[in-house]
Amino acid sequence: MRRTLGLVIAAVVALVLSACGSSSPDTATASGTAAADAPLKVGVSPVPHAQILKYVADNLAAAKGLKLEIVEFSDYVQPNLQLQDGQLDANYFQHKPYLDDFNASKGTKLSFVAPVHLEPLGLYSRKVKDLASLPQGGTVAVPNDATNLGRALKLLADNGVVTLKDGVGTAATERDVTGNPKNLTFRPLEAAQLPRSLDDVDAAVINGNYALEANLNPSSDALVLEKAEGNPYANGLVVAQGHESDPRVKTLVGLLTGPEVKKYIEDTFKGSVIPAA
Repeated sequence: MRRTLGLVIAAVVALVLSACGSSSPDTATASGTAAADAPLKVGVSPVPHAQILKYVADNLAAAKGLKLEIVEFSDYVQPNLQLQDGQLDANYFQHKPYLDDFNASKGTKLSFVAPVHLEPLGLYSRKVKDLASLPQGGTVAVPNDATNLGRALKLLADNGVVTLKDGVGTAATERDVTGNPKNLTFRPLEAAQLPRSLDDVDAAVINGNYALEANLNPSSDALVLEKAEGNPYANGLVVAQGHESDPRVKTLVGLLTGPEVKKYIEDTFKGSVIPAA
């Protein structure tokens, strides 16, 4: 009798513990789908992405019932890894070619939702005033990630600094340089380090956001600058695959691509950042 009673008590205790363990403090998120009124946590680069998103948060989001939580990153890797891990709901710092390469190399499953703006890539120098003054045997720093390296080499090729293998385009690497009249050496660096390299190299090809963070004005300080027309490198909003239809994401896309944000970008950055549409 005592053994039977003990088994009954044990079963009841196990059932209670199981019920407690399976309860969720937020039934709206138990299925893995965030509540419609939950804050949307977005990872961004400080400039210009955080500035643009803060404008949205301060001036536009409340009227649409959207709450934003903005998390700033100083690199291009963690915002994607944390989005994949579910620590972020979205990120806004990259263009689609970079995302495609990241997904392929890291095995992530992230989706580009909508383009917002273009940050023209530029060549900068503290030692020379124009391309013709680049010295023989000089050193040019370039981004070390595959998509921006190819983009940098194409910028140099488009401006006659080097020539590239036919048809290679933005997939170029140093091995695709077929003509280098000044015998330049290319120094690949992490994109965030490029502005700091300017004292050590003759010139550097710098991503627009990092140029702005370093108080460089792409429209006036760059020796040469990418053209916006037909440019595939617009930065945009990215989510984990399967979350493209999140109502909060759709609301944010509508705001980021709307006329108010377009005007804000044009008035604030004056050609250094260009609306995608």
